[in-house]
Amino acid sequence: MAQDWEIEDFIDVRDGRLHVDGVDMSDLVREHRTPLFVFSESRIRHNIDRLKRAADVIACPLKVCYAAKAMSTMAILRAVKDAGADIEVNSGGELWKALEIGFRGDQIIFNGTSKEIGELEMAIDADIYAIQVDSLYELSLIEETAQKLGKRANVSLRLVPEIESGTHSGLQTALLTSKFGMMPDEAFAAFRNYRNSPHLNLCGVHLHIGSQNPDPDVYTEALKTLFESLVRVSRETGISLKHINLGGGFPVNYLRDDSNVGDIAEDKAALFQSEFDAADAIGRAWSVIEEVAAATDSKDLLAHLTLLVEPGRSIIADAGICLTTVRNKKVRPISGSTEEFDHWLLTDAGFNILLSMETYKWYYHLISADRPVAAHVHRYKVAGPLCDGGDVYFDIEGENRLPDHRLLPENVLPGEVLALLNCGAYSLAQASQYNGRFLPAVVLIRADGSPELIRKRDSFDDLIANDIY
Repeated sequence: MAQDWEIEDFIDVRDGRLHVDGVDMSDLVREHRTPLFVFSESRIRHNIDRLKRAADVIACPLKVCYAAKAMSTMAILRAVKDAGADIEVNSGGELWKALEIGFRGDQIIFNGTSKEIGELEMAIDADIYAIQVDSLYELSLIEETAQKLGKRANVSLRLVPEIESGTHSGLQTALLTSKFGMMPDEAFAAFRNYRNSPHLNLCGVHLHIGSQNPDPDVYTEALKTLFESLVRVSRETGISLKHINLGGGFPVNYLRDDSNVGDIAEDKAALFQSEFDAADAIGRAWSVIEEVAAATDSKDLLAHLTLLVEPGRSIIADAGICLTTVRNKKVRPISGSTEEFDHWLLTDAGFNILLSMETYKWYYHLISADRPVAAHVHRYKVAGPLCDGGDVYFDIEGENRLPDHRLLPENVLPGEVLALLNCGAYSLAQASQYNGRFLPAVVLIRADGSPELIRKRDSFDDLIANDIY
C-alpha cells in the first residue's frame, strides 16, 4: 500500500527502499555519504509546468521568474533554465551566476534592498528585464549609474501596500513594518518626477506579499492593488507600464501526511499543510482585474501588459530531499517521571544545512529511508550534530510550531538513514560551515533517470580555502 507521503512517478517505495525518480537512495548514500541532498530534474520541470498553466487563465503573457535565493547551485539553475523559466536574483553574486549559466538579460529581474554600485552596473550592462527599485534613494542611484554608463536602466518600483497574509511573521513582506519596498505615494511621486529621465525606463510595478501564504484571496487583493496602481500611474503621468509583478511565495504542503498534525498548533499545521494551485489563484485574481479594468475604462492598459511571478519554494521545495544518518542514540527519563523515557536520535544533519528549522521552526517531514514501509509509530526526540542547544528537530520554546517528537520505526539505531522531505528550498542555499562541518554533496537525478553529482562534498581544504594564515 502506498504511503501518504509518496508522490506518483517521483518519490516512492520499491523493494522496501526509498526511491526518487526510480533511483535507490541507499545506493546514493553508499556512494556519496551523508548528509546528502538529492534533487529531481523531472520534479522541477513538473512544478514549472504547473505554474505556467496560469498563462491559460489570464489575457496577457506570463513570465515565470524562478527565485534563485531558494536554491542556486549551478546545475539547478541550468535545470530551471532548460525547463523554460526565467529568473529572479537578489545580489550581484546571483546575477553573475544567472548570466554565467546562460540566462539572457531579458530573462532576469533583480530584487534586493541594498544593491551596490557594482551590482547595478552589472545589471544595467546586461540590459536585464527589470531592476526592482526598493526606495527613492535607490532610484536616484540607478539613474546616476545608468547616466555614467551612457545607458538606460529598466526599472520596476516595489510597493509595500499594507497587505497582511496568514504566514509566519518573518515571511510577511507587504507591510510597512517590513524592510521592503516603497510606500505607494512615494512610488507615484517617483513616476511623476522621473517620467522624462533619459536614463530610466519606468516599466512596471512590483509587490510581494510574503511566503507560504495559504489564502488565495490575498493574491487577488495584491493583483488588484497592482492593476489599480497601473491605472493611477497612467492617468497621473501618461506612462503605460509594461508589466506588473505579483512576486511569489506560493505555498507548499510540508506535512505530507497527518502523522504529526496532533502535535502542532492548529494554525501552524494549516500553514504547513497548504494545498495550493497557483494557476487557480491567479485565474481568480485575473477575473477581478478584468472587472476593475471595465469599471475604470482602462481595458486598453491590458493590451500590452505582461504578468510576472517569482516562485522559489513552489518550484524547488518538494524537488529536494536530505538524507541523514543516525550517528548516536540516548535514553533519558522524561522530566518528573521515573517510568517514562525519551529516546533520542542524533543525526549528521543540523541547522547548518537546514537553517529554517531553527530560525522559522520550519517543518520537514521525516521518514526512515532504510525502512520506509515499516510502521512509523514510535516517538523519538531528534536532534542534529552541532554544539548548539537549538540544533533540534522540535520547538524548544514551546510554541507548538514543530512536534515534540518524530514518528519513526521501532528500534532505530545508529547507522540507519533517515530522509527529510520537501527541503529543497532555503536549505543548502542558507548553509554554513558552522562547527567546521563540511557542506554536503548534492546529486541531481536527471530527466532521463540518471543520477549526477552536481556539488562535491567539502574537504578539509574547503574549510580554509579563503583563510590567510
